Amino acid sequence: MTFTTRPTLQGTFGMVSSTHWLASQAAMGILERGGNAFDAAVAAGFVLHVVEPHLNGPGGEVPAIVATAQDPAPKVLCGQGPAPAGATIAHFRSLGMELIPGSGPLAAAVPGAVDAWLLLLRDHGTVRLAEVLEPAIGYAGAGHPLVGRVGDTVAAVRSLFEEYWHTSAELWLRDGRPPAAGEMFANPAYARTLRRLVDAGRAAGPDRDAEIEAARRAWREGFVAEAIDRFSRKPFQDSTGRAHAGLVTGADLAGYTATWEEPVTLDWHGYSVAKTGFWGQGPLLLQTLSILDALDDPEGYAPATATGIHTQTEALKLAFADREAWYGDTDVPAQALLSGEYARERAALIGARASAELRPGRPDGAEPRLPAQLGRAAGRRTDLVDPSTGEPTVRADGVTRGDTCHVDVVDRWGNMISATPSGGWLQSSPTIPELGFPLGSRLQMFWLEEGLASSLAPGRRPRTTLSPTMVHRDGEPVLACGTPGGDQQDQWQLPFLLRHLLGGQSLQEAIDAPGWHTASLPASFYPREMEPGVLVVEDRLDRDVLAALRAYGHEVRLSDPWSLGRLCAVARDPGTGLLSAGANPRGMQGYACGR
Repeated sequence: MTFTTRPTLQGTFGMVSSTHWLASQAAMGILERGGNAFDAAVAAGFVLHVVEPHLNGPGGEVPAIVATAQDPAPKVLCGQGPAPAGATIAHFRSLGMELIPGSGPLAAAVPGAVDAWLLLLRDHGTVRLAEVLEPAIGYAGAGHPLVGRVGDTVAAVRSLFEEYWHTSAELWLRDGRPPAAGEMFANPAYARTLRRLVDAGRAAGPDRDAEIEAARRAWREGFVAEAIDRFSRKPFQDSTGRAHAGLVTGADLAGYTATWEEPVTLDWHGYSVAKTGFWGQGPLLLQTLSILDALDDPEGYAPATATGIHTQTEALKLAFADREAWYGDTDVPAQALLSGEYARERAALIGARASAELRPGRPDGAEPRLPAQLGRAAGRRTDLVDPSTGEPTVRADGVTRGDTCHVDVVDRWGNMISATPSGGWLQSSPTIPELGFPLGSRLQMFWLEEGLASSLAPGRRPRTTLSPTMVHRDGEPVLACGTPGGDQQDQWQLPFLLRHLLGGQSLQEAIDAPGWHTASLPASFYPREMEPGVLVVEDRLDRDVLAALRAYGHEVRLSDPWSLGRLCAVARDPGTGLLSAGANPRGMQGYACGR
């Protein structure tokens, strides 16, 4: 039997998996009180704002994929806020910039997470606003024990807070020091913000939809928008080493609403795999699966062998090259990118040697265009993740490489959701004191060059790395999964899916298996580095496999044995109603629960 760190949970009532045990249990508590999977996910989402503030926040975003018991076809909830009206290439160029900063208010997109969670609650939830926000209000108001990585993050940016971001210092450097692991920490200002949303809803009367809509208005047009508008106009130090004011205004918040969209799907080995649209990176997982299929080589599907890892890595490189050339919130040749003919063209490029080139394809014969800045970023070395936890590294100026949370829920009725909240990190921008949270820095994922798929433009969504996944079989949802990890999200999901769906491993077995990813791709985060030919692997991978990977030409970089990936997953067998869940043991923070 394959080793696992914990059992795959099984039951028939409900299952939750998230990147923090308090969020998982808050969601389970909602299920126990009669709420459905969507009520539970909303409760978990707001708790994650409180307990993983270095990885997500109210000023960030959330994409999700949902399937309801009444309509099991997957739908995408897009809570990705766009670039504000003042965010033009000309504005950034006038400030002497070639790249958008990786921290500070100038890099903020319009916050999308809170409106998206509330839209989900209105359209598919069943309980009242006060009930789903109660756990987050409790943890923010009365306090909760902080995980160690929060204090580590604050310590990394301590000088920035002390010298320039005084409102963040007031919140996070109490008694003049970063919070310690396990220390009780409260954020009274954010608790008050959530209570005011609840009060705004109650004032709208007894109708549940009216209550939620009133809270959304208070966020988009009321006291939250007003505070963001005032604070965003103040200049603060950012990763350029200079102070700049932000661009998000109250009008930007008032003009934004989260949306429901159709997913991008791929029929694959009897399954249908659903991802968000090409405005995010999600479809590259579908491209990678198509390329592997086009090889018609079973060894390429073996994620524990050198041949399998090599083949999958080379397929991922090709998909990432296409991401850079073609993906964005614009017209994308989607049908061509996912066609069998195109997959065969791309698969023909995979050989017996690791490639260090960035090789975008020509869907429908179109000529790819890559950012000129990539030539100046290539070859820089960077530690993509902290080898002790798999979480992002944070520089002293607040720049973060990779960041995110995840939550999956399935209930006894067959409702299912996969959500990847992120952005609005405590280190991304100064804290807005009356609200208790900062804005995000998602604009850094745009290029300041005209004519690219991911060129900056007002109203466009940044091409983020956030990539929830849902899998159907015979029209019914059977699996929801995802992971934090920036550019690694789909890389870590790929072998998980191969192990579980094709290899027959349980959720926990597939999560616990040794992880790996390529760094031979343009990073989505400032300063947009890439490391041609580098393959990062957990050093518990078999020594013969490591030697064979080097023989293939990969520059193998060893990471700590339990360091890569923070996968969450829930599953449902439509025939029996059996539910299951697994969660990542790396970092000793993610947990599943259920019965």
